[in-house]
Amino acid sequence: MNKKHTRFSLWSSTILWSLPFILSGCVSPKALEHVVVAYDYSVTKSLVEQLLMNIARSHHHQPVHFTAISNIAATFDYRFTAGATPPLGGLDGGFSLAPIFGATIAENPTFSINPIEGEDFTKRLLTPLQEAKMTLLLRQGVDIDLLLRLMAGEIRMTNDGREIAYYNRPSEKTGYPIFRQIVLHLSRLQDNNQLYVEPLIYDREWTLPLSSLSGQDFQNLEMNYRVIVDPDKQMYTIQKRSIGHTVITNYDPTTISNKERLALQAKADRWPPNDILVDIRTGNPGGEYPMQGAFRLRSFHGILNFLGRTIDEEPEYHVDPDPRTGIVQENPVRTMEIIETDSKPPAAKISVTHDGHYYSIADDQKRSWNQEAFRLLYQLFQMTVTETPRGNVPSITIAK
Repeated sequence: MNKKHTRFSLWSSTILWSLPFILSGCVSPKALEHVVVAYDYSVTKSLVEQLLMNIARSHHHQPVHFTAISNIAATFDYRFTAGATPPLGGLDGGFSLAPIFGATIAENPTFSINPIEGEDFTKRLLTPLQEAKMTLLLRQGVDIDLLLRLMAGEIRMTNDGREIAYYNRPSEKTGYPIFRQIVLHLSRLQDNNQLYVEPLIYDREWTLPLSSLSGQDFQNLEMNYRVIVDPDKQMYTIQKRSIGHTVITNYDPTTISNKERLALQAKADRWPPNDILVDIRTGNPGGEYPMQGAFRLRSFHGILNFLGRTIDEEPEYHVDPDPRTGIVQENPVRTMEIIETDSKPPAAKISVTHDGHYYSIADDQKRSWNQEAFRLLYQLFQMTVTETPRGNVPSITIAK
């Protein structure tokens, strides 16, 4: 046999048997990437449509309900076969084989679908959102006017020694315009980089006689406290720095005295954890419209009810800024404009059907107020996730 032909045959055989392994290394990751992206798209689309569906349910005064995909376990079976067969014309003048390849990819996903109910429903949907969640979103650059119009149900302020609540409901003809004007004023400060949303950092102090502490007690105190000794008065002054409630201000909270910070902290301590303090003072930017009070945050269920009512039962209306505020960049009429139609809007990116009507998000720009509002609603829902055990919650498992 010709040596050159023999070397060629050996080389061909090597390529023939190694090709399945080469293809396996290429096809498997690509198939996995495609499936992971497809699952991510499906899960996100499901949640987005559930959010819009529950706004429609709230609009019809029906109970809201969410079903979460808590787990996806998928196994993939990649199989490759290879062989060789004589060509159809037979062997002609030497040893020659035609390769045969086969490949199969089997996918076996398992989805765990859990309804949000019971204690999980209470914690995620009915419990008011707390100041920490709002602070976190503001630190991500979210517009404060959009955030407060979604999250806050009212602002409570003290006027002539009595507390007054201004509600964020269009049916409240007196309170709603004032609420909107306050939010617009804060928005103007934020646009001018003159708004502070910071936690109160303050010092607690205690005074003790020198004789009350032993040397060991003194050493233990120094590990966690600042200790100042006054030998003339035979007294210890013990200080402890603490981080308190978040406050929305038109000044840097660290520039006011410790006594003032303690007073603000004491005031915030008297309010529930879903209140966030606002303190706009004269003598600082925006001080022409001074205010001190607290925004009371809604639950996520309250946000959905608010959006559902504004479709047509309690439609929002235009409110001009307070004359002391000046010009604001954005002041849309609706917090989130949801369109109810009898047929599917042709240009709607998101739409659902409920009770014979289509509900979609108005979207006429690439980066519109509505897009940001719906994205924020999605983020708020994700931030309600709790560590509640699911042992007593019935679940549905679907194996494909």
